[in-house]
Amino acid sequence: MPYDFLNNNPLLADMSPEKLQFLMNFATAKKPTDIKEMMPFLLSAMNSAKSNNIQFSEPEIDLLFQILKQNMSAEESAKADKIMNLMKNRRSGS
Repeated sequence: MPYDFLNNNPLLADMSPEKLQFLMNFATAKKPTDIKEMMPFLLSAMNSAKSNNIQFSEPEIDLLFQILKQNMSAEESAKADKIMNLMKNRRSGS
């Protein structure tokens, strides 16, 4: 299974059934393979979560991001990491 990092993940232990279902749907959806496709995919998923009153903690967002990068090349994954770090810095006000 390409999502071995989900096995025994402590974040999943106390996750609500709705949030867990969202995560599993997210994990099994066809994901983008490059950074240009990633942002629209991620925004769509986050809008779907918001419309279902599902909010994610910072560690859960990191988990979603790990799932999102599974099909990306090392180069595209590195670009995605840079964007994620910029977003985190912006949220924290750094």
